[in-house]
Amino acid sequence: MFEDREEAAVKLTKKLKKIVRNKDVAVIALVRGGVVLGKIIADYFNSSLDIMVIKKIGAPDNSELAIGAVGPKNTVYWNNRLCNILNISEEEKLKLKERKEVERIQQEVILKHSRVDFKEKTVILVDDGIATGATVITAARFLRKEKVEKVILAVPVLSKDTLRNIKKYFDTVVYLLAVGDFYAVGEFYKNFPQVENEQVLKILGKI
Repeated sequence: MFEDREEAAVKLTKKLKKIVRNKDVAVIALVRGGVVLGKIIADYFNSSLDIMVIKKIGAPDNSELAIGAVGPKNTVYWNNRLCNILNISEEEKLKLKERKEVERIQQEVILKHSRVDFKEKTVILVDDGIATGATVITAARFLRKEKVEKVILAVPVLSKDTLRNIKKYFDTVVYLLAVGDFYAVGEFYKNFPQVENEQVLKILGKI
């Protein structure tokens, strides 16, 4: 268990520096929890810190169950196995996706985000924990479309099942804990406050 996101970031950085020899990297943090860790990692590598807003698409009757996610430039991932089990039609998927895309764009506006060019760069993608993997898969798909050189996923904790499922989307996955019984990211932190938009803006130096 980690004390907080900051402690997890320091431990993750120690592992990253043994793996990432080239310090010419770009750090991208998933909003919002990943930004706290991303700042610490970016400072170590003396790198730029950018953010990515990905919105999880929850099941119609269970918003906590991720059946997909939507990211920049209409990048979408669907867990087709879950969608088939839940009998979610293409029409319903489109409605769910459009609703989340509106929320995603609204948050980008709030965070004053302007996309930068990562073409041919090595990117370290950071989050504070991964349950289903829908958001990081969507992020990886977007970065591949942007023709980055490599995508390294850095995360303190994730599900063992998810680790097996997402490895193919990344050049390297750097993690501290892979656990069998995974219910929520917050259970692996003693202190896990919600990260607000204002805190993200402060970290990014926009207020």
